[in-house]
Amino acid sequence: MSEGTLHIDPEQYFFKATASGWRVIDWETVVARMFPATETEDVALEQQALDFIKANVRTTHDPAEVLSTAWQVYGYLFREEHLPTLGVEGITAEHLKILAEVSTLTALNKVEADGTISIVGPAWFFADTAQVVYDLDEPTVEKLDEVFHGGLFNENRRIESIKAHTALGGRLVHGCQSAPDRRGGVVAPYATSMDTFRDRLNEFRDEWIASVRKLGEAI
Repeated sequence: MSEGTLHIDPEQYFFKATASGWRVIDWETVVARMFPATETEDVALEQQALDFIKANVRTTHDPAEVLSTAWQVYGYLFREEHLPTLGVEGITAEHLKILAEVSTLTALNKVEADGTISIVGPAWFFADTAQVVYDLDEPTVEKLDEVFHGGLFNENRRIESIKAHTALGGRLVHGCQSAPDRRGGVVAPYATSMDTFRDRLNEFRDEWIASVRKLGEAI
């Protein structure tokens, strides 16, 4: 993070941690070589992202490197120049900073290619975690969640998201079903089994999100 030092005790922070190692690509490489990519009639952007990841990804066992990379990813995706086009009333630069900070922590979450959720912490559930950490009221949280989902629905922001998330070795997938019900999401490898991912998340989601909300009650 750019301000202060973040300390995480794995034994206390993670709800589940049955794997080690994260996939990353240096941010400078992503900016120089993936950002200029354009979709063509023959090659979709997603295919280019997949090929880029295959050629450049590496595994790190240093969570600090993951967070540093993620801070660059989300600082870019939630930058202030998006404010005039978000279409969500009342969102400020400070709100975008909150989005970037909480999203950075979500990069420590991990799902395997077979869809198994192997690492998950409170920031998986972005909206509820932001509400607890920043003492936000419900209307503000709903607006932040709407901005976050805009990265899936707004095509320009979706393109940015595809490119930027190659730095974290995959693509952003969301756990919500037919409504934005705060199931959170994760950067997953391309070709991850979404059926297994959905089923595993459904098994544990209520227990995990209740734990996040209890943290707020304890403050």
